[in-house]
Amino acid sequence: MDFAANVIEFMALSFVFLLGAIAIGVAVLFVVDRLQTSDAIRRNYPVIGRFRHLFSELGEFFRQYFFAMDREELPFNRAQRDWVGRASSGEGNTVAFGSTRNATVPGTPIFINAPFPPLDDQSAKTEPLQIGSTARVPYMAPSIFNISGMSFGAISKPAVQALSRGAKDAGVWLNTGEGGLSPFHLEGGCDIVFQIGTAKYGVRNDQGGLNDDKLKQVAAHDAVKMFELKLSQGAKPGKGGILPAAKVTDEIAKIRGIPAGQASHSPNRHPEMENFGDLLDMITHVREVTGKPVGIKTVIGSEAVMRELFECIKARGDDAAPDFITIDGGEGGTGAAPMPLIDLVGMSVREALPMVANLRDEHGLKDRIRLISSGKLVNPGDVAWALAAGADFVTSARGFMFALGCIQALKCNRNTCPTGITTHDPRFQKGLVAEEKYQRVAAYAREITHEVEIIAHSVGVAEPRQIRRRHVRIMQDGGQSRPMNELMPSYSPVAES
Repeated sequence: MDFAANVIEFMALSFVFLLGAIAIGVAVLFVVDRLQTSDAIRRNYPVIGRFRHLFSELGEFFRQYFFAMDREELPFNRAQRDWVGRASSGEGNTVAFGSTRNATVPGTPIFINAPFPPLDDQSAKTEPLQIGSTARVPYMAPSIFNISGMSFGAISKPAVQALSRGAKDAGVWLNTGEGGLSPFHLEGGCDIVFQIGTAKYGVRNDQGGLNDDKLKQVAAHDAVKMFELKLSQGAKPGKGGILPAAKVTDEIAKIRGIPAGQASHSPNRHPEMENFGDLLDMITHVREVTGKPVGIKTVIGSEAVMRELFECIKARGDDAAPDFITIDGGEGGTGAAPMPLIDLVGMSVREALPMVANLRDEHGLKDRIRLISSGKLVNPGDVAWALAAGADFVTSARGFMFALGCIQALKCNRNTCPTGITTHDPRFQKGLVAEEKYQRVAAYAREITHEVEIIAHSVGVAEPRQIRRRHVRIMQDGGQSRPMNELMPSYSPVAES
């Protein structure tokens, strides 16, 4: 009995001490909040006002898991993420009891099923397509769906390793992003598209210009199939790349050719390019030095600007043309960027892609310039729409981030990504095991292609790139849909045949 009484007395005293500590802590916070002058809520409502900040921070997570409906979230809703999750895990992607998608939302694409489609043993199959017919070493690209630019620095070592191995397994290309070519890009053995950003990371001289010797060293890798000159990207049109100092490790600094531990800000454009003539000169130069196809990546601002580009190409001759144009949507991408640029600058890919396809065809460059579409295209319907609009290939960054395990925590720019994808903190990186995740990358790429082929088969064509705008209807206000080829007519009637 004495022992039990002593235990009870000890617990009671501990509880009193705990209450006392809490009371002292609350009193200290009360005084601090009342005396500080930077936050009006905390000054007027000491201690209690602190919960507002806590709930604001937690709100995005509670909305994601408990309150938002399947189709409500932005930038990607739960239905989109769940599809990628099932595809990348190899699970069946069939669903029951009807679609949860509201098909009456304006802009929704609806594919027109053929009354007498080919039989199942005549299913649509993706064919390889050549890029860079005039280059010394053209590239026969095997897949319609590929991995968009995410630099080593913006994403982690295990993320790059998983993407490289997964790309090889699925037979898709991997774009390096503007951060240069790392050993981790190469170790999987996949096809590589080397992106040359405005800072020329990986191929720069001491003044930040292009170093031809380093360019030749990169081109000497058989795995490097093409070069992409980045003019702008969806996350921040008109502004260069931003890599916070916390992400500039010694290893990343060496690969990029910059000081370690200092924030890396790329110029907002290539300093040596002041007009489209300069751009074509640079494309021709890089193609001559490397012998491989060279294209550009850009966000579209207006039809007039792109028309000027195509007219400049025709004036120079088709040999001066870029081998491909990657069209990124202004919807915002994986990179860290100021909110006004993410929200307000650059045309959506839904408007830009068909416009550029028409301009290319109008100038007789359909067989010379391949169009690659990017910008929030993560599901089969997105990819099939892009092919119908005029794309030859589609690339995705965020889709493959979801395949790696991204939970849309929105911490890509803070070096605290909880899934290890966009952080260089070993504590978080250990959660991303490349030997496991690469299989999800490959499965996602294969499933996208497979389901786009299902759509192509349903509309009655033999290959996904044969999907035309007449095979798609776009929902309008009032619940009525209209054929895409009426809303966005192709330049040439042949393109709609």
